[in-house]
Amino acid sequence: MKGPILWKRLFRRSAALFLATLAVWLLLLCGGGAGALQSLGESGAFVSTALAAELGKTGSDTLDKLDGWDRLAVGQSLLLSGNQEAVAQHLDGEEPELQLPAGQPAQDHDDLVEEPQTTTAPSDIIARTLIPTSPEGYDVAGGLYLYNRTGESVDLAAAAQASVNITLPAEGPQILIIHTHTTEAYTPDGTDVYTPDGGVARTLEEEDNMLRVGDEMERVFTEMGLSVIHDRTVHDYPQYNGAYTRSAQTVQKYLEQYPSIKIVLDVHRDALAGEDGTVYKAVTVIDGVDTAQVMLVIGHGQDGSNPHWMENLALACKIQSSMNTLYPTLARPMTFRSSSYNQELSTGSLLVEVGTHGNTLQEALSAARLFARSAGQVLLGLKEQ
Repeated sequence: MKGPILWKRLFRRSAALFLATLAVWLLLLCGGGAGALQSLGESGAFVSTALAAELGKTGSDTLDKLDGWDRLAVGQSLLLSGNQEAVAQHLDGEEPELQLPAGQPAQDHDDLVEEPQTTTAPSDIIARTLIPTSPEGYDVAGGLYLYNRTGESVDLAAAAQASVNITLPAEGPQILIIHTHTTEAYTPDGTDVYTPDGGVARTLEEEDNMLRVGDEMERVFTEMGLSVIHDRTVHDYPQYNGAYTRSAQTVQKYLEQYPSIKIVLDVHRDALAGEDGTVYKAVTVIDGVDTAQVMLVIGHGQDGSNPHWMENLALACKIQSSMNTLYPTLARPMTFRSSSYNQELSTGSLLVEVGTHGNTLQEALSAARLFARSAGQVLLGLKEQ
């Protein structure tokens, strides 16, 4: 069996190499050659053929693992080229579905290591609506997508069907909102301009950093009849390293003081930047409003240090389903990562990424409101009767 498979792989790579070489050759030609290259780049057939041949239509490798020829092929991808009409055709089934896992056009930060600092004018930021067009690279169940970055096997269907064994007491605070990376901020734009502190897209000004996003969530939760504590401790300044150790102490303090707290939301923003410095933002349009996309992150914990990851995943599935129902395209696929993110402290713990550093504050605030409404619908169903 290995012989035919090897020959098929060699054929695919040869075909991809031929197409890539043809593209470069046309680029070197003057006049009509450049136009021909542009036509190839706009051709769904060329894109599909190049990607299918070189990647075996797996869609699971990230750009940072690809060699030069692969990068040329992926660089012609409909998703990365910003051709939203073509992406819509993919969703309608008019073209073969080829896509890397959401977020992979760029390198997203893992929340433990400080992300590279990139300065980009708002007009140069590339907008993307990160939605799956293929199950490749994901665990999929009932319309839910999970990008599994751990070595743990996940039964997503079981998690989606599992009951959330949490009861929110009628008395006392029920939800804790914290920010491990409190100073994370967004791209200054319009009237939302701030003074950076400790790096690009970070500020101590509460009206522009994650505290402002948490305030918006707190307001919506409260209006829905839920009781919230919003912690305002700055955990990542003046020192970034050790922020999770410090935020764990904050969470433990509140859980001891208020046993009624059953939900802990660590609210961040993501960072998406390509190797060439290109900044991406995850954005969609909901009811005519530009809105950052939201990603739920579940921590597994090294060597099983988070025994609650399955319970946290079950809660994430319920909230993700609520977002998908109320505001389609608001949610990016859920992500399952190896770090614990302090989620071992509670069965109701989630990390919530509201947009990326390329988004504007207003896009993030819109996302915070819609996320809180979606999550609030789930949490109201957990209240003590």
